[in-house]
Amino acid sequence: MISDNPYQLLVFDWDGTLMDSVARIVTCMQSTIEALGIAPLPEHRLRHVIGLGMREAILQLYPDADEDLFQAFTQAYRERFLFTDDTPMPLFAGVPELLHELRGQGYWCAVATGKSRVGLDRVLDETGLGSHFLTTRCADETLSKPHPQMLLEIMDELGVMPAQTLMIGDSTHDLLMARNAGTDALGVTSGVHSARELQSHAPRSLLEGVAQLPDWLGRREHGRSS
Repeated sequence: MISDNPYQLLVFDWDGTLMDSVARIVTCMQSTIEALGIAPLPEHRLRHVIGLGMREAILQLYPDADEDLFQAFTQAYRERFLFTDDTPMPLFAGVPELLHELRGQGYWCAVATGKSRVGLDRVLDETGLGSHFLTTRCADETLSKPHPQMLLEIMDELGVMPAQTLMIGDSTHDLLMARNAGTDALGVTSGVHSARELQSHAPRSLLEGVAQLPDWLGRREHGRSS
């Protein structure tokens, strides 16, 4: 445990939290929908499902989707996201330095994401950030957010209790997962859901971005939780 701070484990969402990848996700979904000839949807609907696993996202967008549509959508989307779409996906400012600082302070870091394992491993390799995380979980290898399974598996693997764990994410899916797992959560307004949407799920606080996390943790150590 870090000084008087109750948190040992910091679990980060990826898209919209550590990486500014929302624009690529939306463009890939839009071009996939167009290629498959299915009913187009407004951008806010597409943004809302970012963070869910692929199957859960498709079913929220198209409740009558059958297995054939799921397979076709998944294949077409991944082809675009991994190989053909060149919409920039920069890390948010200060993310490498943030993770280095947190490790230096003794925090354990992990990732819980709606990305596929192939997708997460690729961006971890491209960014060189993989060594900062003790473990990671993806939606195609466990249950999707907001089910608590990702967080429960991470805590079990690392031997950390819910009271020692803090989830950091940009979507209500992240905050609901944390609540379902019995952990605290911070919302960041850099991604898909608005401050009002995030606040409705009672996070410990809202940050404009993850770069503000060390300051917030420092205030916790000195007894100021706002």
